[in-house]
Amino acid sequence: MKKIALFASGSGTNVENIIRYFEGNTDVRIALVLSNNSEACVHERARRLGVPSVTHPNAEFRESTHVLHTLAGYEIDFIALAGFMYLLPPAIIDAYQNRIVNIHPSLLPKYGGKGMYGHHVHEAVVAANEKQSGITIHYVDNHYDEGDIVFQARCEVLPTDTPADVERKIHQLEYLHYPHVIESILKEKGG
Repeated sequence: MKKIALFASGSGTNVENIIRYFEGNTDVRIALVLSNNSEACVHERARRLGVPSVTHPNAEFRESTHVLHTLAGYEIDFIALAGFMYLLPPAIIDAYQNRIVNIHPSLLPKYGGKGMYGHHVHEAVVAANEKQSGITIHYVDNHYDEGDIVFQARCEVLPTDTPADVERKIHQLEYLHYPHVIESILKEKGG
């Protein structure tokens, strides 16, 4: 059985969706939710769904030893970032080489990089009069949103769409695709 850790910094809607998707799966278990924000609502979601959650402040991520110790303690095989707002340090990336994925709310390489997350992305998409947007699931490397792309899905952006409209469309794509893509990656890796 492959054990997954989900990293999140905020409300955790994607985390909840992924946990629910894998409920009852005999090959994959969501073993841990890890956050850099002790006040994040994702902890309550995890608790309600019976998944342990742990907070490591950014300083502990930078130093990495505590985080790697926690991951080892839960025997984590794979990490999925789901609204995690911190660049992972090289020690964690090296320890989980090609076993960390992220979901980004745009069609990378457009609207990626430091500071481009959530509503910032949707505002930029609307301001640029883009005809489409979407999601990108990619491996995590040492740079924001530059890892190898695994999957993209698109949605139409109408001339009348507000950033909030685009955000709703993007969330639907995230909920629909992210769990399936994680499962596919694990199957490819023999999980």
